[in-house]
Amino acid sequence: MSTKQKAINGGKWVTIATAISTIFQFLQVTILARLLDPSAFGVVSVSTLIINFFHIFANLGFSNSIIYKQEDDKRVLSTLYYLNIILGVFVFVAIYFSSPLIISYYKEPRLDNVIKLASLYFIIVYFGQIYSFLLQKELKFKSVAIIEIVATVLGTGVTILMAYSGSRELSLIYGQLASQVVRTILQISFGYKYFIPTLAFDLKAAKEHLQFGIYNVGDGLISYTQSNIDRILIGGMLGVKSLGFYTIAYQLAVFPVTKLNPIILQVAYPAIAKMKDNDSALKQSYIKILDFLSYCIMPLLAGLFITADSVIPLVYGPGWEETVSLTKILVFVSFCTCLTHPLFTIVFTKGKPNLLFYLNLITLIIKIPLVYILGDYLQATGIAIAFLIAIIVNMFLGFGIAHSLIGSFFKEFYSNILKPTIFCLVMVFAISVYKYFTGGQGLTNTLIEVAIGGAVYATFTLLYKVSFLEIKAFRKAL
Repeated sequence: MSTKQKAINGGKWVTIATAISTIFQFLQVTILARLLDPSAFGVVSVSTLIINFFHIFANLGFSNSIIYKQEDDKRVLSTLYYLNIILGVFVFVAIYFSSPLIISYYKEPRLDNVIKLASLYFIIVYFGQIYSFLLQKELKFKSVAIIEIVATVLGTGVTILMAYSGSRELSLIYGQLASQVVRTILQISFGYKYFIPTLAFDLKAAKEHLQFGIYNVGDGLISYTQSNIDRILIGGMLGVKSLGFYTIAYQLAVFPVTKLNPIILQVAYPAIAKMKDNDSALKQSYIKILDFLSYCIMPLLAGLFITADSVIPLVYGPGWEETVSLTKILVFVSFCTCLTHPLFTIVFTKGKPNLLFYLNLITLIIKIPLVYILGDYLQATGIAIAFLIAIIVNMFLGFGIAHSLIGSFFKEFYSNILKPTIFCLVMVFAISVYKYFTGGQGLTNTLIEVAIGGAVYATFTLLYKVSFLEIKAFRKAL
């Protein structure tokens, strides 16, 4: 099977896994929103921020370097494997004993048990993670997808069960740990045929990976800070209850994009890495990725924007109305994020991870004062606006970096994105007219609004974007 065919086949499996994962995540949040109060979501959001922060140090970007270098030396892989485990233990200790400092900042005693329990994640995750990297390198996305599906379903089940048993915010942590235990076991089971650790531990042999990882860590720190400073400061400035409202809005508007983007990017990067010396092919691949992502995600975000005031009370129940205005702002953040993510495929393929570091550093310098100033005047809404301004700057600077690496692509990109933009505007107008005459509230009206939006976008797609014959040909290719 050719690399292209493997990528297409991998795309199918990643799509299935992502769809199932997103559905179960949405189901989990929907159920828990009716069982837990906003402050409980805020408490868990803090623990998630902490885990994501320390994950930067323990990973060192080995996933990207293994794929970039197509590493298969067992001595090198063994060194990276043991190094990850050692770092994971250090991270576990650091998180466990940092609990008092975190509680002091957020002024929330409930964080103590949550943080200490969540720290166990790092004792589990790194025993299997390198096998996931190798499966991706070998384009074994069916295995990756099966692992993710099983882990997601089990983790969601444990979370909901524990929530009903009265574990409150700890239920989400129990679910995450259960999911990771299953994921690690399956990663080893599927990946051991590509790598069995030896007793080798030679830092010199892994020197190139460590050097590659330095910018990954630096970029990870800056990227983490600029991506999460809004939630970090909301918890400290406004309390965990406001953070809970913001977390729900973020998961509704931004989370789907962070799940859907890997459908293309997780498959594209290993495939693109194999043509790193062909700038023309890289540019066409980058344009196609941008076109596909924007075309698929724009109608979802446009639909959420116009229906948020009816969808949120319907899905999450009473008490979450404050998330409506936040969601409408974060929809635009989500769209810009969708267009910024594909840059990493070009940057890492070209072996230039330092460019992402500088990009995120500039974005962070812009974002921090905006968050403080707008957050002080407009509370959570101001912080969401600051996030939007910063991500817009990040997007255009990222386009500039891509231009410098693969040549001019703007004309074709803008030509591609014009059609879905017009389709979405017509869709929003049609739904707005319906809401004006009906009020738009309730399950029936919400379903009709979704149907109107889908019908408008699909009709314009068939008329001006993709024909039935092209769809049929695409299905045959799959």
